[in-house]
Order: sequence, then C-alpha cells, then structure tokens
Amino acid sequence: MQKLVSSKKMENGIVVFWIERGEKKYDSFNYSELIDMKINAFDLLEHPASYQVDVEGHNLIVKK
Repeated sequence: MQKLVSSKKMENGIVVFWIERGEKKYDSFNYSELIDMKINAFDLLEHPASYQVDVEGHNLIVKK
C-alpha cells in the first residue's frame, strides 16, 4: 500500500500520485471504478492523504 500525496481530476476520472523509492508514480481510476470501490470522488480530490493505493490490485482504500 502506498500513501497518496495528491490527486487530479481528469476528463473521465481521477489520477492519483504517490512517492515510491524517491520517484513520483501515478495511476488513474475512472468514475465507474471509484463507484464500484465506494470511493467519494470529491473527497479523493480534496483529501488525497486520507487514501492509500494498492498498486498491484489497482484499488484505493480509505485510511482509518
């Protein structure tokens, strides 16, 4: 799991960013995927540090 450092709205979804081994990495999620994962897109954009990404599983998880 990687902690998100930022997120950005794109045309069909949201791109999330994290730091891995000193490099900024990213992955994108379309709105349908976010809905399936029960992720609030607005909250993800406003509070990306509240989320973690499972890079291998292509999932987002809310940190508790």
